[in-house]
Amino acid sequence: MQALVNRLWYDRQAGVHWLLVLLLLPLSGLFYLLTSLRRQLFRLGLKSSARLDVPVIVVGNITVGGSGKTPTVIYLIELLRHNGYRPGVISRGYGVEFTGCKRVIAGMPASEVGDEPAMIVARTQVPMVIGRDRVAAGKALREWQAVDVIISDDGLQHYRLERDIEILVLDGKRRFGNGLLLPAGPLREGRWRQRTVDFTLVNGESAHPEEFEMALAPGNWRSVADGELVSANLTGSPADNPLSESVAIAGIGNPQRFFDTLTHIGVHPVHQHAFDDHQVYSLEAIETVAAGRGVLMTEKDAVKCREFAKSNWCYLPVDAKIAPEFEQQLLTLLRRRENVQQGN
Repeated sequence: MQALVNRLWYDRQAGVHWLLVLLLLPLSGLFYLLTSLRRQLFRLGLKSSARLDVPVIVVGNITVGGSGKTPTVIYLIELLRHNGYRPGVISRGYGVEFTGCKRVIAGMPASEVGDEPAMIVARTQVPMVIGRDRVAAGKALREWQAVDVIISDDGLQHYRLERDIEILVLDGKRRFGNGLLLPAGPLREGRWRQRTVDFTLVNGESAHPEEFEMALAPGNWRSVADGELVSANLTGSPADNPLSESVAIAGIGNPQRFFDTLTHIGVHPVHQHAFDDHQVYSLEAIETVAAGRGVLMTEKDAVKCREFAKSNWCYLPVDAKIAPEFEQQLLTLLRRRENVQQGN
C-alpha cells in the first residue's frame, strides 16, 4: 500500500496511476476547504489559541512521511543546551492511546509513548511530555521541569499553540511531490506555507535560495539489544563478522533514504525490506524477513525492538548537520523573540 502511495505522490512517470490521482482530486478539494477554514478561524480569533510563558520552537513539515524532523529536534536540543538553554520537548505521541498528557521517561517502551518520543528521550534524556493538546502538554512540561524553551515536535499544523519560531523540514529529493493536497498528493497544507515559516531546512539535496542544507551524517553502528558500539568491518565479510550477510529493514516515513545511506557508506545487505511507518514489530515479523541473518535497522526501529533483539541486530544512528549560518540566525531570532515576550 505504501509503495502505491509513493508512486502516486512522487513518481512523475506513474502513468496510469495518474487516473487514480484524478479520482482523488475532489477529496483533495474538500481537504483544502476544511484546512483553510480551520486556519482562518484561528487567524480571525474565532478559534482560540494560547501562548506559553516560554518561547516555543515548532519543527514540522507540510508533507506526510519522513523528512528528518526527529534528527532536527535532537540537533536543536543539543544546540540549545550548548548555548545555555534548558530545552524541553512536546509531541503528539503518534499511535499511542492515552488521555490527557503523559511524561516520557528514558526506558519507556515506544508502545507506551510513541516511536519518536522514545527515541528522542533515549538519545538526549530531555524532559518531554506527549499529548494530543499541545497547549496542555506545554503547560504540563513547565509544571514538571524548569525548561526555558519548548520544542514542539511535528507541530506545524497545531495552530492552537502560538509559536515564536517555525522550522520547516523538507526532504530534498521528494520536496513537495506532485504538489497536490491529501489524499491526491502528500501535502498537509499548500506550498504557500513555506513562505510563512522562519526557516526551511532541506534534507539531503541542494537547498534553494533562502533555504538551509541539512545532511544526516551516519554514526557508529550499535547493538539493538544493549546500545553498545559494534566493532565490525562492514565493508568486508569475514566469517566472524556478525553483520556480514545481513538484511536491512526500515519502518520509517521514507525507507529508501536509509537504504541509500547504507549504499553510500559501502554496506550492501543481501536483502532490503521496507515496513510501514510506525510499524509494530515482533520477533516473528523480523525473523520472517531475516531468516536467521543479521539485521540492520534505523535508530527509530531499534527503540521498538530492544526487548526481543538478537545479538546480531544493529542500528545506525544519524546526526543532523546544518550550516553554521542557521545556528547563528536561529539563536539571534530566539533572543529577539525572548526580549519581545519579556517586554524588553
